[in-house]
Amino acid sequence: MAYQHTETHTSISSSHLNGFRIIFVVTFMIFLLMAMVGQLFAWNWRTWLPGAEGTRSIFESVNSAVYTVISQLR
Repeated sequence: MAYQHTETHTSISSSHLNGFRIIFVVTFMIFLLMAMVGQLFAWNWRTWLPGAEGTRSIFESVNSAVYTVISQLR
């Protein structure tokens, strides 16, 4: 006998969840399109999205994030 869950108790209505889904899909498609166009024309599209504290690469962004977190833990 399979378990059937008939009641849902969420504080967010389905219309709000649909709005979040639409925003996620649209944002994802914009980033995907931007990356595909950048790759197609051999552009360095990653520099179009600056990292933490205006860094140029993802590794610098990770360093900035780690130093920020470590300074907060002290």
